Amino acid sequence: MDFKTVLANEFSLSVQQAEATITLIEEGNTIPFIARYRKEATGGISDNVLRDFDERLSYLKNLEARKEEVLRLIDEQGKLYPELAAKIEKAAVLQRVEDLYKPFKKKRATRASKAKDAGLEALSELVFAQELKNGDVLQLAQPYINEESGYPTCESALQGALDIIAEQIADDPEITALLRSHMQKKGMIVSEATNSEEKTVYEMYYEYSESVAKIPNHRILAINRGESEEKLKVKIEASFDEAISIIEKRIIKGQCIFTELLKETIKDSYKRLIEPSLEREIRRDLTDRAQEEAIKVFVKNTENLLSVRPVKDARVIAIDPGYRTGCKVAVLDEYGKLLDYTTIYPTKPKEDIAGTERVLENFCKKYGINIIVIGNGTGSRETEAVVADFIAKSKLSLQYTIVNEAGASVYSASKLASEEYPDLDVTTRGAMSLGRRLQDPLAELVKIPPKSIGVGQYQHDLNQAALESALQKSVENVVNRVGVDLNTASPSLLAYVAGIGGTLAKNIVAYREENGAFTDRKQLKRVAKLGEKAFKQCAGFLRIREGKELLDNTGVHPESYKAAREIMRIGIEKFDSKNPESKGLLKGISLELDVGLPTLNDIVSEIMKPGRDPRDDAPPVIFSKSVKALEDLTVGMELYGTVRNVVDFGAFVDIGIKQDALVHISKLANRYVKHPSEVVGVGDTVKVWVDSLDKERGKVGLRMV
Repeated sequence: MDFKTVLANEFSLSVQQAEATITLIEEGNTIPFIARYRKEATGGISDNVLRDFDERLSYLKNLEARKEEVLRLIDEQGKLYPELAAKIEKAAVLQRVEDLYKPFKKKRATRASKAKDAGLEALSELVFAQELKNGDVLQLAQPYINEESGYPTCESALQGALDIIAEQIADDPEITALLRSHMQKKGMIVSEATNSEEKTVYEMYYEYSESVAKIPNHRILAINRGESEEKLKVKIEASFDEAISIIEKRIIKGQCIFTELLKETIKDSYKRLIEPSLEREIRRDLTDRAQEEAIKVFVKNTENLLSVRPVKDARVIAIDPGYRTGCKVAVLDEYGKLLDYTTIYPTKPKEDIAGTERVLENFCKKYGINIIVIGNGTGSRETEAVVADFIAKSKLSLQYTIVNEAGASVYSASKLASEEYPDLDVTTRGAMSLGRRLQDPLAELVKIPPKSIGVGQYQHDLNQAALESALQKSVENVVNRVGVDLNTASPSLLAYVAGIGGTLAKNIVAYREENGAFTDRKQLKRVAKLGEKAFKQCAGFLRIREGKELLDNTGVHPESYKAAREIMRIGIEKFDSKNPESKGLLKGISLELDVGLPTLNDIVSEIMKPGRDPRDDAPPVIFSKSVKALEDLTVGMELYGTVRNVVDFGAFVDIGIKQDALVHISKLANRYVKHPSEVVGVGDTVKVWVDSLDKERGKVGLRMV
């Protein structure tokens, strides 16, 4: 297969672009490095498209490898003929290769294999040929009686021959393809309750059917979960008569003495062999499709969450709410350093409001606190009410906000947290994590396994290896897009930088602790096991804030410093996009130094704003929410909120009450929306209106139109 041509067509690239990208990937370059520093070669393909390109390249290579293996296996059986070889070589998907290989695949003992072992294959060929117009069918089977093998009569011998034909029909790749298409286009996925009297979250699926071709991904996952929890029975139904007609058109050649037997055999083959196999396959394909889309949503949500704007200069009281054991409090300076910690009891059963206010006032005055952060877990809204009242009464210059605490408990009990803060208990570490999520969401959230961040749907039902891999790449995208401070980054953050990984991240921190702060990117080459290859991949993504070299605090790669210095020598102001001479100057440098224009444009952007954080373009954090209870809401009320999660059917928005409220996909915009992510992302600040209230169930429906 000509990979470059196939990929060029699929991704709407030139063949030269595709070939260059393949070469860069095969040389071992990381996706962030290729996306950022090899734009001339790729034509500026984004990191997300590059990842899809890389995955597709891997699929095509696996497809070619499987074709070679299947050709070899069939050839070893002495059954490979030119037409079959051509079909296999032409196959564009793995499924087609497997369909063609199926007749030659070694099977466990079947009715057909038993009949073949008894010597009934010749009889099956006679029947399948359909050439005899007259004669006694049973008499024709007489010579094939084999008592020792379990075929003592003409009837049993004939049935054995028909079993061989039934399997032959089921193994026919063309028939399989036609029936698969029939079931995909016209099949219905049908679910019913295992116990219709039982009340469960799956009640809408107790008597439910929907087209296989149209069922949305979130319903596939919901039905699958109901089935796995034994609350639902699920099957795929497609027209039996149409399926039989499809097979008969391929098998029946005309009227003969075997016609009626063959028609019954076709029905047996479909019911016993083809339909169950295709149903399993299509259920698996539906699940794979739904999981793939759910993972994409999870990835996009995670990227948005990690890209939330940091709150700078925040001196924080972070509160991890609770009831019986109280609320854990951590006090942090603007750099995230722990200053103090304690426990307060503003919630039931103690409800020590006065004591809570004394503690908060003391911390605020002693440490110059300007923001209070509250986790959104158990007891959050009761704690929020106390904090809001305290701020109103205290007249201090304070704001507060709610942060999502998903995964905080995972981090606080982790080996990493124990290594970072061995002298603190689990609950205090959890409160610290909440405060740092406000100060620098990216730096804190990379310490948590991405799937524990909780911004998706059905994450525990998804393929865990695929989810983990996709989320790791998602985090890597954001980390490298933002850049990392070489002198302050934790090993957790450094590990996501292109070309580094866990071992080198620890080695960098060890070097930093032993030798002091890095003052030059070139010092990275002194770090144990960090060679030239790793340096090339990682250097441009690491920042040194106050080093010897200004360019070390930018996204300019060391390989382009010569071009950057030439731009600075001429004068950065001359490269302002409004300056008509700018393009000419850049072309001159490009020709002189053999550096592409995309790279030169990136260099100009970086020099104009050294140390710029792209997250500064994200929406600001919402502080001091006034709504605290469902009772405060009325239909039509206008509110502002923060998007906490985006799923296939809508977006969940934190508007300050106990539960996040849903904006259904149909209420997101004044137009058709294919997926909510077209309109909103996790972390967005949105204006909403209360659309419906169900105070009994504690649910709120919102609209954004």
